[in-house]
Amino acid sequence: MLTSARVTCGVAMASMLAAIVAGGTPAAAYEPIVEKKTFTMKDYTTVNGAPIPEVRVGWEAYGSLNEARDNVIVIPHFFSGTSHAAGRYSEEGARGYWDSIIGSGKPIDTDKYYVISVDSLVNLNVGSAQVVTTGPASINPETGEPYGMDFPIVEIGDFVRVQRRLLANLGIEKVHAVMGASMGALQAYDWAARYPDMVERVIPVIGNGFADPFLIGWLDIWAQPIRLDPNWNGGDYYGGDRPKAGLAAALKTVTLHAQNWPWAQKAFGRKWAAKDADPAKSFDNRYAVEAALDKVAKDRASSADANHFLYLVKANQLFIAGDAETPEAGLKAIDAPTLMLQAQGDLVFFPGLADQTQQMIESDGTPVARAQIPGDRGHLNGVLNIQSQAEKIRDFLNRTVGE
Repeated sequence: MLTSARVTCGVAMASMLAAIVAGGTPAAAYEPIVEKKTFTMKDYTTVNGAPIPEVRVGWEAYGSLNEARDNVIVIPHFFSGTSHAAGRYSEEGARGYWDSIIGSGKPIDTDKYYVISVDSLVNLNVGSAQVVTTGPASINPETGEPYGMDFPIVEIGDFVRVQRRLLANLGIEKVHAVMGASMGALQAYDWAARYPDMVERVIPVIGNGFADPFLIGWLDIWAQPIRLDPNWNGGDYYGGDRPKAGLAAALKTVTLHAQNWPWAQKAFGRKWAAKDADPAKSFDNRYAVEAALDKVAKDRASSADANHFLYLVKANQLFIAGDAETPEAGLKAIDAPTLMLQAQGDLVFFPGLADQTQQMIESDGTPVARAQIPGDRGHLNGVLNIQSQAEKIRDFLNRTVGE
């Protein structure tokens, strides 16, 4: 029983880590070694009019840019993700989270398309050697110290505007498609609403077109453990004890929220975390699912930053596509044909709100198609089982606009 329980728990934890960090192991991989690059720009002004003296973000690309510079697909990433969408940085490195659909001959075919992915501003994984981002952990040139909570509030639109500046720097003025998962879906909607003359197609995956009140409330719950950690100290913890416990608790909440009950039932059932440690006998005795969630959260927190987490929460809460004042106006501005991919059992973005998103986009005649990604992983189906929609994605990308 001891060996069985530990093996079961260990396999489940490994599976969860793969899901959160790398998106699982694809059957076929993008083979070339990926080069991480850095884009720097001076004097960026946020959507809300706040200046940032310098912005640095990491980016990577797969495939080749054609002579017309119009074969570009932009892949914004999810809340806890990075720009590492495909390939690997070394022979032993982890593969990108959507490696199963990005590569030669795959739905996002790198023989045809030039695929670009960018680390967001206030990226959660600021402690990773492969992430380049600007946010509250960055040095404020006016003080020589980390910004902390003096860093300007940024929005999803700021992530997109920085990506647009990168593309302009590369001489790219037309985007074949924008496709992203979760927070990446929000960026995809924003791209299409903000730059309607530039974006030809949009594929939002596991994300609705606006931050609804229920999501805003859930995001607040995600953030609360950080604010309650005494080491957070109003965001002034750089150089001292960091709010590791609060950040780990926040990531634990996110991890479970992104799953669904059938996965937990299969992976853990009611198994104990350790033999002879009956949860009924002591508060120190735990179930296997509790121990697994704690392990994943602790590992994720090791390269994450608490303030960056809070800024990401705020950016997602504020989301309305484009510069619009209402969700209806923002989504109506989208002219690009849209393929919405929802996930079975998604507890973060609900089907009823996807219906509203579709109606708002279609209100002036823009075509919207939808499909559901199957699986028992809830929200994470959009990362782990995206290959189930391979042919729909391929057909949508190959279709002539207007067909």
